[in-house]
Amino acid sequence: MAGASGSPSNRPLSPHLQVYKWGPHMLVSILHRATGDGMALVGVPLLVWWLYAIAAGPESYAYFQSWFDFLYLGYIVLVGMSFAFFEHMYSGLRHFVMDAGAGYELNTNKLWATAVPLAAILTTAAMWLYIAFKNI
Repeated sequence: MAGASGSPSNRPLSPHLQVYKWGPHMLVSILHRATGDGMALVGVPLLVWWLYAIAAGPESYAYFQSWFDFLYLGYIVLVGMSFAFFEHMYSGLRHFVMDAGAGYELNTNKLWATAVPLAAILTTAAMWLYIAFKNI
C-alpha cells in the first residue's frame, strides 16, 4: 500500500495483537465470547438431553445420570457451565452500562473489567457451596 507521496507505508493494514497493549478489558471480551459459545455448544445440548431423559422415563434418566457420575464429570461440567453463565451475565451487564454511555473512563473500565471475572468466580463458588452444604 502506498502513502500519499507514492512511497510504501510501514503501517499495518489492520490492527493486530502485537499493536494492542493487553488489559483486563480484552480478557473480559474474549471470555464473554467464549462463555457464550460454551453455553450454546455445550450447555444447550446438555439441557435438551436432560429434558429428554426426564421425559423418556426412569431408565433413560438413569443412563443420563451414569454419564454425569463418571469421575465427577457432571460436577466439573456443571461448575464450568455455572461459571460461564455468571461470567457472561456480568459481562453483559457491563456492556449494557457501556451501551448507555457510562463506564468509558479508563480507570472505571479497568475496574469493571477486573470485577467481572472475580464476581463470576465468587458467585460460582457461593452457589456451589450453598448446594454442597444446604443439606448438612
